[in-house]
Amino acid sequence: MPTKAELKLLAQHIKVKIRKGDKVMIIAGKDKGEIGYVAAVAPKEQKAIILKENEENPDMPIPLNAVIKHRKARMQNEQSARFRLPAPIHLSNLMIIDPETQAPTRVGRRKEDGKVVRYAKKSGKTLIDAVVQEKK
Repeated sequence: MPTKAELKLLAQHIKVKIRKGDKVMIIAGKDKGEIGYVAAVAPKEQKAIILKENEENPDMPIPLNAVIKHRKARMQNEQSARFRLPAPIHLSNLMIIDPETQAPTRVGRRKEDGKVVRYAKKSGKTLIDAVVQEKK
């Protein structure tokens, strides 16, 4: 029986080039060409949930790659409803938007000041994490 430390060494660290808060374009699927931001990432499943900003109601973003769920009324005074829920999309169907050219780009990694950072391959500009920007 392997120890907990040995199991940690055996476990693969999954490198994901797309992170929460990144501005991405969907390049395949029913919402091909749509631009949104990453709301959540599941590295083990290699999937992400993408939302689009809503100009009419900023508190309610529009889900991309959405599925419709039907809910039947349970009580007599209640109404049946249809809900649009965001479905996860595979990371291979997403491309990060270059902060300089606003075009889809591939992502690379390089060392800057002793830290590994992500950069846009089209412009060579460093991608600053959106989550880190929100905290500042």
